[in-house]
Amino acid sequence: MNSVYKKWFAPFVLPAFILFGLVVLVPFIIGVLYSFSAWRGVYFAGGSNAFEAWVGFENYLRSFENENFRKAFIYTLKFTVMAVVAVNVVALAQALFLHGLGKMVGFFRATFFLPNLLGGLALGYIWLFIYENVFSKMLFGPNGSMPFDLLNNMTQDSGKNLIALLIMVTWQMSGYMMLIYITGLSNISDDLYEAADIDGANYWQKLRHVTFPMLMPSFTVVFFMVLSNCFKLLDPNVALTNGEFSTRMLALQILRVPKDTTNNYGMAQAQAVIFFIIIAVVSLTQVVITKRKEVEVQ
Repeated sequence: MNSVYKKWFAPFVLPAFILFGLVVLVPFIIGVLYSFSAWRGVYFAGGSNAFEAWVGFENYLRSFENENFRKAFIYTLKFTVMAVVAVNVVALAQALFLHGLGKMVGFFRATFFLPNLLGGLALGYIWLFIYENVFSKMLFGPNGSMPFDLLNNMTQDSGKNLIALLIMVTWQMSGYMMLIYITGLSNISDDLYEAADIDGANYWQKLRHVTFPMLMPSFTVVFFMVLSNCFKLLDPNVALTNGEFSTRMLALQILRVPKDTTNNYGMAQAQAVIFFIIIAVVSLTQVVITKRKEVEVQ
């Protein structure tokens, strides 16, 4: 069997590597090169190619000096921290609720997972309708049945919009993360819980000293996915506010750079490279930290 795998490994894997190189790797390298030039989208200012229009680190320096970029970074960081906590808490609570449930477990799994099938602009416009019509006009507005300012006009204020994004993302992502946690819970041996029962441990003690440590591999995966996806959030941000009211996140900020700077695509590409580095550093740091916890558990 191993000889069969070795024989067919290259023919099956090679097309994937070629596709990855052409679609991802080559454009990424070209983008990094263009970030050091005066690229204007369809031409280079001051030359006929990137090397003749070379500006060095000017685009990067101007990006850090750009107030919109700094605000978008801070706004994205705030949202990501809140989302990591909210999504993990809700997903873990759902997994603990469903773990060991009887005949209805399949129904609840499908129900909780269903929002993950929605995405992009469609998800954002659905929640925009909810926030603007259901929340602001019917429920929590001044003339609503339960006036509550925090949930009124949530897409017209930067602070309230953080909560709006948080509710939407948690509703969408928690069901998918729940499945990862359920898989982790299923892999925990019942012997560990029996030993804890013999020692007189209550539910919370078993949760802290048995469940959480044994779930560290699942925590690693979920934390990584939530971190990276929240940092890259774009479509819902466009649908809810389109960056108005100081609600622009990093992905949308990069998209708007050419419009803000008279087609300075070189700066936009520089911000995209910075964006990539931030996501890579944060995600890899998180993986390293949680991986160390896994080793301690073993």
